Amino acid sequence: MAARIERLVTSGTFSLDGGTWDVDNNVWIVGDDAEAIVVDAAHDAAAIETALNGRALRAIVCTHAHNDHIDAAPALAAATGAPILLHPDDLPLWKQTHPDRAPDGELADGQVLTVAGAELTVLHTPGHAPGAVCLYAPALATVFTGDTLFQGGPGATGRSFSDFPTIIGSIRERLLTLPPATAVLTGHGDPTTVADEAPHLDEWIRRGH
Repeated sequence: MAARIERLVTSGTFSLDGGTWDVDNNVWIVGDDAEAIVVDAAHDAAAIETALNGRALRAIVCTHAHNDHIDAAPALAAATGAPILLHPDDLPLWKQTHPDRAPDGELADGQVLTVAGAELTVLHTPGHAPGAVCLYAPALATVFTGDTLFQGGPGATGRSFSDFPTIIGSIRERLLTLPPATAVLTGHGDPTTVADEAPHLDEWIRRGH
């Protein structure tokens, strides 16, 4: 059976730099009836485990280490035996949430993860966070962008560990160069496409988003 993509929305809080905000997160499950990868284990490990419905979980992939994207990762790993994978540049952020539990493996630019016959290539896209990554699945015509690119613009860069020129460079060089029909599945909110976002790059730069 070919790999498919499922979305689970979980709710919780995002905390950084002394502030806390209520957020809804997209948890993406990529796989078939036998195995899966979870992209961003947010808020509710039990709900994610239920959505897996007994499938073997091959990996918990973190697009970055803001707490709302990783808070349920250790519990999900404990329940399933799956390794937690994170780009090492985000370890300082990870340790703010999980000081006593390190990730199990590292993500590197160009690394390929395979699940249910589909390949997901890791794209290092710093800016929202130093170790932010996106996952490009050409066979599924999809890129999972975490908080790097949303419908309507780049992810936020107004807090610690983030930088606006860096995220613009990541989006321009790594994401907007993908085929225009590529679906952009984001860490929060509704999906978009490369074609829908590419024309607005200059506008984002002008307004400093």
